[in-house]
Amino acid sequence: MSKPQSPFRYFHSSPELIREVVMLYVRFPLSLRNVEDLLLERGYDLCHETVRLWWNRFGPLFAAEIRRRRVNRMRGFRHWRWHLDEMYVKLNGETVCLSRAVDHDGEILENYVTRKRDKPAALAFMKKALKRHGKPESIATDGLRSYPAAMRDLGNLERREMGRWLNNRAENSHLPFRDENARCSGSGR
Repeated sequence: MSKPQSPFRYFHSSPELIREVVMLYVRFPLSLRNVEDLLLERGYDLCHETVRLWWNRFGPLFAAEIRRRRVNRMRGFRHWRWHLDEMYVKLNGETVCLSRAVDHDGEILENYVTRKRDKPAALAFMKKALKRHGKPESIATDGLRSYPAAMRDLGNLERREMGRWLNNRAENSHLPFRDENARCSGSGR
């Protein structure tokens, strides 16, 4: 059996430098050229296009790793609570149902797109979320009746909470993203 190959194998820079460059660009509101200038001050002569290439190539890899570490840490949290919600969106001109699982901190755990909003769709969505993230302490949903039916089929989920205001974490995760530049230019409100 062959050992897994490193994603850094064709790059001449060290993985630590690549990680630092990508995290600088993602964590702080810097442009590619600002990251290039910061690295030049530290003694690394890199082009801003190299920063962009590394961000495109390794950004999703690092994000998945951070998300995986966070979820593993949250599994041990005593009151880990999920919020499930669904909404209709247009995808390629077709109306589909987007289901979303959000944890108690508002972090999106899982997305699932389906044509219908019924028990088989809820069951597939919950199986996918449970397989990837493990079992939560409780699940908060809106009044959709397909979730309790799917939970009965799964059999290992005891606590389901339903209420008008309990599911606000998931509802708020559907809101459009508003960035700082939109607020500063006056087009935000």
